[in-house]
Amino acid sequence: MSDNNQYGLIGLGQMGLPICQRMSQIAKVRAFDIDPARRAMADGIEHVDTTDAIGSLTECSRIVLSLPNPAISQSVVEELAPQLAPETVLIETSTVLPSHARHLERVANRYGVHVVDAAILSGVDQMSSGTATLLVGGAPNDIEKIGDLLSVLGPSGSERFGALGAGMAAKVVNNAISHAVMVVLTEAFALSQSQDLDLGQIAQMLMQSDGGLKRPMDYRMAERVANADFEGGMPLEAARKDSTLALALAEESGVPLFATQAAHTAYELGVAEGLGRQDYSAIALLWEKWTGDSLQFGGES
Repeated sequence: MSDNNQYGLIGLGQMGLPICQRMSQIAKVRAFDIDPARRAMADGIEHVDTTDAIGSLTECSRIVLSLPNPAISQSVVEELAPQLAPETVLIETSTVLPSHARHLERVANRYGVHVVDAAILSGVDQMSSGTATLLVGGAPNDIEKIGDLLSVLGPSGSERFGALGAGMAAKVVNNAISHAVMVVLTEAFALSQSQDLDLGQIAQMLMQSDGGLKRPMDYRMAERVANADFEGGMPLEAARKDSTLALALAEESGVPLFATQAAHTAYELGVAEGLGRQDYSAIALLWEKWTGDSLQFGGES
C-alpha cells in the first residue's frame, strides 16, 4: 500500500461499512457519513480516517458512493464535483436507475470528473467475506483506472455490461426477477401447504434440473428463446391449461394468487395471438411485438 494512496468513501451504512473494510486493504480511506455512530464503527478499521466534512474528500483520486437513495447521491455529486481534481473517478455502488448514473456523469463531466457504475450483485455478507460480484458500466478507460478497487470489492468477479448505466440496468433486472420469483414461490408454497404436501419435497423438486424453477431459464430462455426455436415442445395452450388448473386449485383452497394470476393473463394473450401450438417459450414473441426488440441472444442471432 502506497503512503500517498488515499481513496474516499461516502456512506457507511449496512453495505458501506464492509465496503470500507475492503477498501482499507489497498489504500488509506477517508470515509464520510453524517451519522456519528456509523463513523465510530469505521474508526476502528486500520487505515481508515472518518470525517463529518464531505469537503475533506477532495484530495481523494477515487471516491466510492454507497448511499440510500438516488437523490442523496445526486446532491453529494453536485456539491463535491466542483471541488474535485480533474480525472477523479466516482464509483456509484448504490442501486439506482441507469438514467441516474448518466445524470451523475453529466454533472461530474463539467469538472473533468468521471463516473463508473459498479452495482453490487451480492449482499452485505458476501461483501464482508470477500465473495461479492460487481456489475460494471462505464468507459473502458475509467474502468481500467479503478481496477484495484473493483478487484478488492468484487473478488468473485466484475462483469462489464457496457456503457455507463449498464451495470445498474443489469442489477435492476436481476432484482426484479428475484423479487417477482419470491412472490411466485410464496404462492406456490402456500398452495402446496393447502394440499398437505411436504414443503421440503416441493423445494427439492423445484431445484432439480427439470424442476419449475430452473428449467424456464436453463432451457426455455437460454436455448429456445435465445435461438428463436419455438417449434415442437410443450404447446403454449397446454401451459395455459396447466395455469388454469393452478388457479382453480387455489380458488378451491382459498389461497390468493397475485403473480400467478398475472402470468396466466400472458398465456391467454398468447393463445389469442395464435401462438397456442408453439412451444410455450413463444410467450416471448408477445414482448418482441410490444417492444419491437428481438430477444434472441444465441449463436445464431
